[in-house]
Amino acid sequence: MSLFCCPITGIGGRMLSMNSTLVETVSINYEDFNESFLTCGTCLCMYDGNEHTPKLLQCSHTVCLHCLTRIAASQTRDTGSFRCPICRELITIPRGGVSALPPSFLVNQLLDLMSRQRREVIPNCSVHINQELRFCETCDTVFCRLCTGGSHNDSTSSSEHNIIPFSIAIKRMSEILLYKANECISKLSQAQEQVSSELARLNTAKEKCLEQIDTTFQLIQLAVDKRKQEMLDQVNQMCNEKKRVLEEQHGLIENEKNKVEQECQGLQYQVEVRNITQKIEILTEKLDTAFSLGEPRENAFLTCDFSLNDSLDQVQQHLGILGKVRSSTTFPSLCTAQIEDNIIAGIETCISLNTVDYHGNSRKTGGDPIQAEIIAVSTEVGPDPTFLLRIQDCDDGTYKIFFRPKKAGRYGIKLSVIERAIKDNPLFFDVSEHNNPVASYGSRGSGKDEFNQPVAVAIDERDQTIYVLDTGNSRIKVLNEKFECIKQVTNEGLLGRSCTGIAISTNGLIVVNWRTKIVTEITTDGETLKSFTYNAFQEPIDVAVDRSYGHILVADNGLSCVFVFDEDGKILFQVGKKGTFALISAVSVGPTGEILVADSRIQMFSAKGDFMEVIYDEGKGKGRFGGITIDSEGRIVASRTEQKGRSYLQVLSSHDKTVNQHIDSHDSKLKRPGGCAVTNDNHVVVVDLGNNCIKKYRYW
Repeated sequence: MSLFCCPITGIGGRMLSMNSTLVETVSINYEDFNESFLTCGTCLCMYDGNEHTPKLLQCSHTVCLHCLTRIAASQTRDTGSFRCPICRELITIPRGGVSALPPSFLVNQLLDLMSRQRREVIPNCSVHINQELRFCETCDTVFCRLCTGGSHNDSTSSSEHNIIPFSIAIKRMSEILLYKANECISKLSQAQEQVSSELARLNTAKEKCLEQIDTTFQLIQLAVDKRKQEMLDQVNQMCNEKKRVLEEQHGLIENEKNKVEQECQGLQYQVEVRNITQKIEILTEKLDTAFSLGEPRENAFLTCDFSLNDSLDQVQQHLGILGKVRSSTTFPSLCTAQIEDNIIAGIETCISLNTVDYHGNSRKTGGDPIQAEIIAVSTEVGPDPTFLLRIQDCDDGTYKIFFRPKKAGRYGIKLSVIERAIKDNPLFFDVSEHNNPVASYGSRGSGKDEFNQPVAVAIDERDQTIYVLDTGNSRIKVLNEKFECIKQVTNEGLLGRSCTGIAISTNGLIVVNWRTKIVTEITTDGETLKSFTYNAFQEPIDVAVDRSYGHILVADNGLSCVFVFDEDGKILFQVGKKGTFALISAVSVGPTGEILVADSRIQMFSAKGDFMEVIYDEGKGKGRFGGITIDSEGRIVASRTEQKGRSYLQVLSSHDKTVNQHIDSHDSKLKRPGGCAVTNDNHVVVVDLGNNCIKKYRYW
């Protein structure tokens, strides 16, 4: 707001000398003064020396020339008069017309006064003294119209710029300055409140720490006092036991002594030899008794030994490391979190949180309290997305937040450290329903890196080596967990391009050949260990090994059953019979010996072959499974192809018989998926027979 001071001189009811002057300074608001005195009450325009010249009417009201001309033109007609727009008094128009009305000298003087005040604030051009400077909001430039010839920019017409008087610019800048100042004060006040709040929290934390220390050491003191009292009680108990024995012996001695004294009384007066002899015999017996009572029956040994072991040293050592007062220099608003790019529904996801101090330096220790909350953004997720959050402190200034989204959609995660939000909080991310392979290997052919009708796969859980049964090439391809080819294994049991099942045994590998009906155990280098057949075999198509019992399981589609042999090939029992299964595609053994058999459904049997339950029954005619495996947690992973041609992997729970997720391989479609096997890190490797390759997926 612009303020100006108006000096007023005069005599105000007091006696002043001739040279005395009474000066009063009145501060007047610039905008209020303009609105009240320097604005036409009819058109609300500022008075000036041109179109809006102030004119004084006979009624003493002031109206601008523009308004009077308009009013006179509409009212005078033949009367030569009009009414004042303010008080409605009839005003006679002078001979020279409305313009001949006298000017309002008071208003003009006030205008001159205001002009002088404005000139003190608003600078004029140094060359053209009477020319007020202009301001371009577009270019943020101050200029003089006369100096620039009407335009301040040679390359662009000034009509494209927002040009305003410098006085208005000053007013706007003053308003902006005031707004920014208020905003800054508000922010500083908020910051002050936050710091005060943090100080209060610090005092609360301090009191809590002191209370914890006091409580802990009270417990320690109670334990010490308890042990002290136990040892004091032991000393008193042992001493009392010894004391009781010695006091009993002392009493016996006293009794015997009294008896001897009584026997000795009057001996000097005895004259009868027989009596004296009898007394001597009695005293001889007493003497023997005295000898037996002469040695204390208990000893006085009683001591406390604290050197038997290192308990005292351990107590001192543990007291030295008891508890830890932890603090942190973490500055939450500079901490950042990183989310994986590809988040899939049903699969555990990790978010990495990196903490730094106020200077942006990475923290090297952990221990900060971390809070995390998942929020749903998209409506298809539902109002209450339930997540099991697991926070891992890496103890190096970084933290891992694990969660498993159940549905596809858009989510956000709110992360805070020490109850203060981190940078870019909350973080938003999208969860996809499509699960694509993390790795793929192979193509059609007979070369080193090619397959021809791969049908089955097995993974050695001891070193995670992958064995792929490449039936069309009559070999086994061996890969490491990075999908790098190590070697190729050949054996006479693999010949004929008719091996359909492979499993890991204690000594190597076991394969089954449906054409020769021979089960062969070989080393990982291809040497034959043993082989056997069974006269009931008709169409053996898959093999599994129960290493806990040493059993070898062979699924036979000819008899629609599973034969169970010992490790030497001796038949033990049979699972199922004609009609039990439709067309067996795979057999597998669970972590506790349970037998899983897949056709168009999945059935579970005990390790002895007794039927337990149907895990998954999709119904006949809708499709069939290609391969099946079960991990150490009881999760079943199976490949499946529907009659309509859609192929996918299913992850099922053997506990509640539910389908946890579908692996659709959206960007790399499966075509006739076959055998599958799981790794120790929750990945499944599946044979894609239609594409002559193997693919690896994260499934949990």
